[in-house]
Amino acid sequence: MSEGGPAVDAFVAHRNLLFTVAYEMLGSAADAEDVLQETWLRWADADLAMVRDQRAYLVRITTRQSLNRLRTVGRRRESYVGSWLPEPLLTAPDVADDVELAESVSMAMMLVLETLAPIERAVFVLREVFDLAYDEIAQAVDKSPAAVRQIAHRARAHVAARRPRGVVSAADTRRVLDAFQRAIETGDVQGLLDVLAPDVVLVGDGGGIRQALLRPVAGADKVARLLASRQFQVAALSLHPAQVNGFPALVFRSDGEIDTVVALRIDDGLVSGLYAVRNPEKLSHMRSENALRR
Repeated sequence: MSEGGPAVDAFVAHRNLLFTVAYEMLGSAADAEDVLQETWLRWADADLAMVRDQRAYLVRITTRQSLNRLRTVGRRRESYVGSWLPEPLLTAPDVADDVELAESVSMAMMLVLETLAPIERAVFVLREVFDLAYDEIAQAVDKSPAAVRQIAHRARAHVAARRPRGVVSAADTRRVLDAFQRAIETGDVQGLLDVLAPDVVLVGDGGGIRQALLRPVAGADKVARLLASRQFQVAALSLHPAQVNGFPALVFRSDGEIDTVVALRIDDGLVSGLYAVRNPEKLSHMRSENALRR
């Protein structure tokens, strides 16, 4: 893409959008980057004179490549060691300003999207997040517009039953995060119990490379005691808040290097989900801000 030209200009103009589409489809920034490379190769061969809507055309290519990759990713995750979590992204501040976009890429919502079938996920993402028309989506997923409407209805109901229960204000989120950070830093079990929902779930992802929980831990008492244990009270670790997937999170560092990223799901002013990513292969996109777009 170094020589420039109309194809390059169009691709660069829509690159952040295409990355966001692929990431929401795959839950992996690394796989999303690969999809963008594949999208570019097909776009570079396209006859631009025949393309009426460049944005829609590029989204269509990206969607199809993402669906192809989902089949490979699914087989890979079947042999994944322990729990699998989406790859966390250090996001630019303006992502949080777009409430719908931030919710759609939050760790909690990404896990909800994982429960959809590939076609359902594509239709939901393109319709609910990117507001594409049904006929455009139909071309992207090789279905009729009528079928896409049915799929969208089914996916919307599935997601509605599992998505976070309500929008939490930035002030409430910051208050909960600050209290949560203080409690972890001091090993304060009661302080943790004060901010954890009774049915909170802690999920860890080490990918078999770093030590992590092999199975989720549920319940405020169990989670609080685990977080207050010596496992989390390591002097070499420092905690810093960061904007991850559009929401505040905590980043654990050891000697300046990222050790763990903990994203929070907050419902009704309490932490209902904790997602701790330790797999080093998933932390490369925490080094610089990622610009996501709709």
